[in-house]
Amino acid sequence: MTEEYDYIIVGAGTAGCVLANRLTEDGKYSVLLLEAGGSDRSIWIQMPIGYGRTFFDKRINWMYDTAPVEALGGRQSYWPRGKVVGGSGSINAMVYVRGQPRDFDDWKALGNAGWGWDDVLPYFKKSEDFDWHSAHHGQGGPQHVTDISPFAHPICRSFIEAAQTLGFAASNDLNGGKPEGVGYYQINTRGGWRASTANAFLHPARKRKTLKLKTMAHATRILFEGRRAVGVAYTCKGAQLEAKARREVILSGGAINSPQLLMLSGIGDASHLKNVGIEPIVDAKAVGRNLQDHIAVSYFYKVRTPTLNDVLHPFVGKIRAGLRYMADRAGPLSLSVNQSGGFVRSDATQKHPNLQLYFSPVSYTKTPLSERKLLNPDPFSAFLLSHNPCRPTSRGHIELACADPAKYPVIHPNYLATQADIDDVLAGNRLLKQIARTKPLADIITEELIPGAHVDGDEALLADFRARADTVYHPTSTCMMGPDAATSVVDVRLRVHGVDGLRVIDASVFPTITSGNTNAPTVMVAEKGAAMILEDAKSMR
Repeated sequence: MTEEYDYIIVGAGTAGCVLANRLTEDGKYSVLLLEAGGSDRSIWIQMPIGYGRTFFDKRINWMYDTAPVEALGGRQSYWPRGKVVGGSGSINAMVYVRGQPRDFDDWKALGNAGWGWDDVLPYFKKSEDFDWHSAHHGQGGPQHVTDISPFAHPICRSFIEAAQTLGFAASNDLNGGKPEGVGYYQINTRGGWRASTANAFLHPARKRKTLKLKTMAHATRILFEGRRAVGVAYTCKGAQLEAKARREVILSGGAINSPQLLMLSGIGDASHLKNVGIEPIVDAKAVGRNLQDHIAVSYFYKVRTPTLNDVLHPFVGKIRAGLRYMADRAGPLSLSVNQSGGFVRSDATQKHPNLQLYFSPVSYTKTPLSERKLLNPDPFSAFLLSHNPCRPTSRGHIELACADPAKYPVIHPNYLATQADIDDVLAGNRLLKQIARTKPLADIITEELIPGAHVDGDEALLADFRARADTVYHPTSTCMMGPDAATSVVDVRLRVHGVDGLRVIDASVFPTITSGNTNAPTVMVAEKGAAMILEDAKSMR
């Protein structure tokens, strides 16, 4: 028999876990949550610094590769995405960044009423359980946000002071009233464990009789009656199954999987769908388009003072760190390596921060990317300093390779397609060099390992960026929100244009990428989306 629920959510990732919790809170509605991956109950997922071990683990990671990228010299870009309960929030670096208020005011200015900064701030706060009382944060929400400033490696202070010497403001809260400046990042942990939305929202809700989670359940198609979504077809342990939704189907597969499932179901550019053998239901040319992502480069510096390399490279250091973590869930294994950074303007002509900085008290110059394990840093004292443009203007796209749901879609990032993005890259490259030459950081640096002091000048710096830069794992906007069905995929209430009973709620709906890490704004979108669904359900009774 076909199972029936009020709502079906496709994807138990960052957004899906929030939705599953909120839609079942009052016990009025039944929810089926489908997840293509398996359980998140692994020590390498739950221990914060263990995410390095999940980076190339095909059991919990889709492990996508993009098409060759012209701007990167024809290189492919490796895109890890979570294929596990918790989604990419179970394998990410846990950095909690909302973005700049202007990001959301821009969403509103693009015609998305109700999505300005003042509109979305309450939903950020609703999800939060912040370490200390602040008018800008929430306390008592499901997801803990940890202020790591008391625990960060001491060398981070040298970076912050060098940036201040250059005139950048210090910020004691990069998600507070003044999010511009440099300081310590906040992270999603609780008691030394990862505080993913799976841990914070989903697992506490699983005791509810109205919620059913199915893992290893790969959605293959949305079921329609006319132009109304009525269910989902999926595979599970070799069986072909279907489930019906009495109210709505909600896609929360992220910026790759959500547009892929729409296209597999006949919603997309009609000519593309016909080319791969799919009969179109809605000619929606924006599906899979407007892809945005952050792209970054790291500079590596050898220093004369200890870094995390000195703690975590020696075997005895690993043992000590492990014992400390087992004893009280503290020490370097309880943190992310992205410990400090910030949001700055590269020059006085910028009206808003255009660069995000990362300072990590660790380095991996001697290990190829495909072989890196987070507990094996370099055998000498060093750190890395990185940047990415906050708001790239280049747009890529995702398309189907064929009509087979098991085949990966083709990802075209289209990095550095605009002069504005190239200008930001060059400004960021120059800024990294400038920070490293500034006291007190300059006093402890003995050598610029990569790219090297000889790499200087715009031409050489841009060539180095093209040769080494890569994704920061923040794909967004492939099911873009907007008022015009010809140029967007969902409306301001996240309903798919042209059909009924179908929404997309995840990072794919961002009209533009936010300034910074995208996990926190995805949680916000899910909180606001859940509230909209419940409002609409109440009005229909």
